[in-house]
Amino acid sequence: MGLKARLQEDLKNALRARDERRKAVIRLCLSAIQLAEVEQGGDLDEPSLVAVLQKEARRRKETIDELKGADRPDRLAEEEAELAILEGYLPRMLSREEIADEAREVITQVGASSPRDLGAVMRALMPRMKGRADGRVVNEVVRELLSG
Repeated sequence: MGLKARLQEDLKNALRARDERRKAVIRLCLSAIQLAEVEQGGDLDEPSLVAVLQKEARRRKETIDELKGADRPDRLAEEEAELAILEGYLPRMLSREEIADEAREVITQVGASSPRDLGAVMRALMPRMKGRADGRVVNEVVRELLSG
């Protein structure tokens, strides 16, 4: 079952169970997918669907960071619960250690030795990381490896 079909099925189940939070999150995801399909002019493939959901998850994470600074525990709990629901539909993300292992491999392939080679490493590494790791985390790991 594809991701979109799974979301639609889970929406039906959330409606039956009267799970308001899950229903709202899934509807938001389906709405974001529909918007992306309209912008693209057709159905999205699985990697594109995952990218849409990752974008929604990233928004939640940014909101959570802002709410931690604003001392809003009620809203913070809501956002964390929504993020947990979203993450249930996303593939497992690579850990920093797994990213570092792949980055070391690419650094040796590219022959990078200094932070100036960051662009070349990122160009070679990001296609391998697409959908499996956040670009910011990959960038941080590569910077650490090249400078250290």
